[in-house]
Amino acid sequence: MSVPFDYSGRTVFVAGGTSGINLTVAQAFAEAGAAVAVLSRNPDKVNSAVAAIGETGSPVIGFVGDVRDYDSVAGALAAARHQLGGLDVIISGAAGNFPAAARDMSPRAFAAVVDIDLKGTFNVLRAAHEHLRTPGAAVINISAPQSSIPMELQSHACAAKAGVDMLTRVCALEWGSEGIRVNAVVPGPIAETEGMARLAPTPELSRVVAESVPLGRYGTTREIADCCLWLASPSAAYITGAIIPVDGGWSLGGASQVFTAMRALLTAPRPEVTPEQEGAGAVAAE
Repeated sequence: MSVPFDYSGRTVFVAGGTSGINLTVAQAFAEAGAAVAVLSRNPDKVNSAVAAIGETGSPVIGFVGDVRDYDSVAGALAAARHQLGGLDVIISGAAGNFPAAARDMSPRAFAAVVDIDLKGTFNVLRAAHEHLRTPGAAVINISAPQSSIPMELQSHACAAKAGVDMLTRVCALEWGSEGIRVNAVVPGPIAETEGMARLAPTPELSRVVAESVPLGRYGTTREIADCCLWLASPSAAYITGAIIPVDGGWSLGGASQVFTAMRALLTAPRPEVTPEQEGAGAVAAE
């Protein structure tokens, strides 16, 4: 396919870049000529992603690490710079989610999502700063509609992603004088992702989601990647601190309807889940 952006000679680091949206983002930058590094907790996913991205012909390396562990993230970023050179683009995309009412959620489960989404994003940005090639570096956080739209069963994700958006804006203010742009992309419902499989696990809910989007369909991972390619490019050189929805208009009113419909799921009898199991199930996009 024709790639409208040329990232030859540039290096891109994608946290969570071994599956779903983030894997497609990593592949898109590699197709555009960038050297790419990916980070994820799962060694098998890392190996699989490196092999898939390597088919583009661009240099690619992978690291096993948890975004919740600052030292793990910092080590991976330092190694990526050592092997590939200064970093031009950082994508922070690791995330976790599951539907749960606030009154029924354990503190451990709430913390699991906040730690992955918000603390993880901070760790990536904080550790990446010293390795960015300036001026001209671009940082893109992958946020979510929950950052600005209150949704039932999503108190943890709403709190965490609201923090991600504010972190994006503050870093844009603090780092702008160094020539570093910091923005966020807000995906709507994206087809064939683990996150949507968790949040809309039945054909009925999947249909409700599609019908709630003004454009009448799920988005694709490539549509998110295309936005990231543009946002990190010179074509967006005067854009920083922006929170950009790529959601088919979902945030205009349809998003909240879906999670209200999901409440019915919690009324059905279900096996009791321990706090440990609930928290472990939070990781959805690494």
